[in-house]
Amino acid sequence: MELIESIRDRRSVRKMDTKPVPREMIEQILEAGKSAPSAGNLQARDFFVVTSKEMRERFVNAALGQKFIAIAPVAIVVCANLEKIESYGQRGKELYCIQDASASCQNMLLAIHGFGLGGCWIGAFDELAVSKIMGLPEHLRPVAIIPIGYPTESPKERRKRTDDVHWI
Repeated sequence: MELIESIRDRRSVRKMDTKPVPREMIEQILEAGKSAPSAGNLQARDFFVVTSKEMRERFVNAALGQKFIAIAPVAIVVCANLEKIESYGQRGKELYCIQDASASCQNMLLAIHGFGLGGCWIGAFDELAVSKIMGLPEHLRPVAIIPIGYPTESPKERRKRTDDVHWI
């Protein structure tokens, strides 16, 4: 896929098959995430590949009942790492590591799409509950859950806003 075409065609997929995703694909998706820009190249984000159905089922309750998290065969939880960004002080902890994690999420979503898989960026979840489910240390802050699987739907393009670009 051409890059611009891939960016335009990518959609959030919430309906997917339970068929396992090959580990090699997951590793390449993670590599795409690791290739994202990061503040000072500190790479203040960590990735957790969740293949445990039990854990994904527990995420459903923490994520406002989004059941497709448990249906997907795998999910990647992207965390901001507050220790890795300490050299940037408070702004690093409040913003830069979130930006690092977010850039990684977008790269992974594009890689997921490029493989013909479906994925969805989930940010609507109880952060403390997800941290407890995963047993995360305090310096790791969950930013996104990305369920991944083979799509069983092709979501239509949604209307794009026309009032959000400002030329100065």
